[in-house]
Amino acid sequence: SLAVLQALEDGLKRADADPSVKAVMICGENGKFSAGADIRGFSSPKRHGNALGPIISLIERTEKPVVAAIEGIALGGGLEVALGCHYRIAHVEARMGLPEVTLGLLPGAQGTQRLPRLIGVPAALDIITTGRHVPATEALKLGLVDEVVEENTVEAAIRLANKV
Repeated sequence: SLAVLQALEDGLKRADADPSVKAVMICGENGKFSAGADIRGFSSPKRHGNALGPIISLIERTEKPVVAAIEGIALGGGLEVALGCHYRIAHVEARMGLPEVTLGLLPGAQGTQRLPRLIGVPAALDIITTGRHVPATEALKLGLVDEVVEENTVEAAIRLANKV
């Protein structure tokens, strides 16, 4: 939603400007990282406010380490947010993917550029063109995530952020 995008942008800018903040951790709520955009919004009149792509670019440009704590699902724009982060930790039961292609939509927030850079073209093409959900253990093997944990993902992400 626009409210989430605005909060993410505001939080990143505040954290980047605050010298006491050494790293940023992005997580979802209620056991889910993000299911991405609500496709009902695609048919509404021109949206005002923030677009996801520039916010992901802001995440990527942030000088402080940004860690994604992926629980449940990171799909569509949610995965694209995670791809903009410097590090990604996933719970063992998490799944990631770009399912919008099954609706005839291309990922619109630079996921088609960031994913191949991270995991290579052949693996990225498979994920981009099929829309399949990649389990965390496979994501680790592909290099999509840096670590898979069975414990509390947020605590693991904070530990990684403190380490880097």
